[in-house]
Amino acid sequence: MIRDVAASYRRAIVETVHHYSGWRPAPALIDSLKGEGCWNNDWEASQELLRRWRRDVPNADAPPLPPLEALVEVFSSFYFGGDSNGDPQDWRGFIGSETLLVAPSLFDQLGAAGIAWGFVSGAEPPSARYVLEQRLGLVDPPLIAMGEAPDKPDPSGFLQLAGRILAAWPGRDLALGPGAPPVAYLGDTVADVQTVQRARHACPDQRFLSLAVAPPHLQAPDQLVNRCRYEAALREAGADRILPQTDAVLAVLEALLLPPHRPS
Repeated sequence: MIRDVAASYRRAIVETVHHYSGWRPAPALIDSLKGEGCWNNDWEASQELLRRWRRDVPNADAPPLPPLEALVEVFSSFYFGGDSNGDPQDWRGFIGSETLLVAPSLFDQLGAAGIAWGFVSGAEPPSARYVLEQRLGLVDPPLIAMGEAPDKPDPSGFLQLAGRILAAWPGRDLALGPGAPPVAYLGDTVADVQTVQRARHACPDQRFLSLAVAPPHLQAPDQLVNRCRYEAALREAGADRILPQTDAVLAVLEALLLPPHRPS
């Protein structure tokens, strides 16, 4: 979780659903849907909210569910506000409202601590690359984005990225398994946690760690009850550690993965 998507992806879900139904789902309802673990794809989440709206509010005049292809176009018009494969300077959509949750220096600090890193994202490749390369200034960051692997919680993309990072480890020929260092994954949804659980089943000789963090819209003081409920769902799904915020990841990883310092 390196950006706040409440005013971008989450808002695009709300406005896409409203476009087709005239109804705007509340943030808590989207959180609940995401908590089911199988709606990591925001296009499919939007369509599922419409399906449930039709089920719960019967209306003889309600239009049929839109084809996913049409819904994607509407969603992208809200999120990108322009050609997703075009120049980001021409984008006028909600993507311009995203706040970064980490500073570029975090990745330098991770590298200095001997921790390799990469990204498995459910976002479209143009969105993910824009944030990583243009906003954070990362050069050719290891990335698996939407369409490059099955959607989470399928662990294929996570395992692919972890294998790629290990293979590039300086001076060592590493692969996933008992001889590899631990692999941690930080996410903010139940699907992220489930991805790690499924990776453990797929590669039982590799040590995996699931780190989780509540999304920013739940971190306001007046959201304490909802945040506790959300974090409880992450723990129930199998998260090994709940972080207070994303930029605490270095301290947590140092505590979990690196050998303790022994004074001479």
